[in-house]
Amino acid sequence: MQRVVLYTRNRCPHCDNAKAFLDKQQITYRLCNVSSPAGQKEFYKTGFRSVPVLKIGDRFIQGFSLKQYARALNT
Repeated sequence: MQRVVLYTRNRCPHCDNAKAFLDKQQITYRLCNVSSPAGQKEFYKTGFRSVPVLKIGDRFIQGFSLKQYARALNT
């Protein structure tokens, strides 16, 4: 499987839903919290400005959509 990164921030309900989905599907992913300076710097390089953003390999999905996540992850 391709490398998966989830960009989130504190107190973000859509981010919490995205994390819950990935956890329920037992997807291995790296969490990048953009509330931290290091996370913010990494996230800035993606070109996106709002979270959640799911990165799968070189593909990005902005926001949380159960159907889009499932399709992209083939779950």
